[in-house]
Amino acid sequence: METKIAVLASGAGSNFKALVAGDTGPGTVDILLTDNKDAGALKLAEELGIESKYLYPGKYKTRFGIVEEEFWARFLIHRGVELICLAGLMRIIKGPLLEAFHGRIMNIHPSLLPAFPGLDAQGQAFNYGVKVAGCTVHYVDNGTDTGPIILQESVVVLESDHRDSLAERILTKEHEIYPKAVKAHCLGRAVYSKVVR
Repeated sequence: METKIAVLASGAGSNFKALVAGDTGPGTVDILLTDNKDAGALKLAEELGIESKYLYPGKYKTRFGIVEEEFWARFLIHRGVELICLAGLMRIIKGPLLEAFHGRIMNIHPSLLPAFPGLDAQGQAFNYGVKVAGCTVHYVDNGTDTGPIILQESVVVLESDHRDSLAERILTKEHEIYPKAVKAHCLGRAVYSKVVR
């Protein structure tokens, strides 16, 4: 049975593209929503034939306004969306969206959580001097990158690496594991309270 997916993005949308192109099992990307009128993901959605929409997020820069988040939640419920995938959405979700879609919001983060949560995880890892970095797909909870982990992939930090080269190699791994994690959820092999290997 098909699982309708909404992808929420603020930027270029490379992980959105990976979800559309990848094997997500019974999961199907139904719509792209963005909080940024100029997001590159909007053009990408047009090229991929996926419906897209800009929705006003409110006056704050790093979170939704409560009224606006309620609207986003109602919009997605009315559309019949069953899974939300964050793909570079630069806002914290803590209100109505999280309540309406508890256990059904996933995020991709460019570190091996719980290490280096928050912004610029690749730069944090590089500056810390780790020998192994990576990426994590996890469910979203009330914290910052603290939800249950679904999948992780490691990336060896090379002597020749700089922050941007490391970030690029991590991004390649993100594109590989995000569709796999979505497929696991849509097949019932990953749920918020437990991930079945």
